[in-house]
Amino acid sequence: MDEKEVKPVTLSEVKSILKKISKDREELLYEQKIALEHAEKFAKLPVTKTKELIKELEKLDFLKQKHVYKIADILPQTKDDVKTILAKERISAGEKEINNILEIIQKHYIK
Repeated sequence: MDEKEVKPVTLSEVKSILKKISKDREELLYEQKIALEHAEKFAKLPVTKTKELIKELEKLDFLKQKHVYKIADILPQTKDDVKTILAKERISAGEKEINNILEIIQKHYIK
């Protein structure tokens, strides 16, 4: 069996994918319905804006891909929120790095 590359996706991408599937099918599977409800509730940006945000966050060399996607999904608004996301992975980001993350988020996400 050929192994495929696993690539993370954001909630907004999940929402988009499941909406396309729902148009093609008569009914979504139970798990797909639950995933779509979750994505609709928590995806805060459209796919294009999310991709722009990800591109900019990927330029920060101290962040791994999984952190970039987690930040793009959660869109932390405070320094403590960013620290919480990064703490699990034991990434120590200084004030400057955290401020950079928050500035990038603010540029793409206006409440």
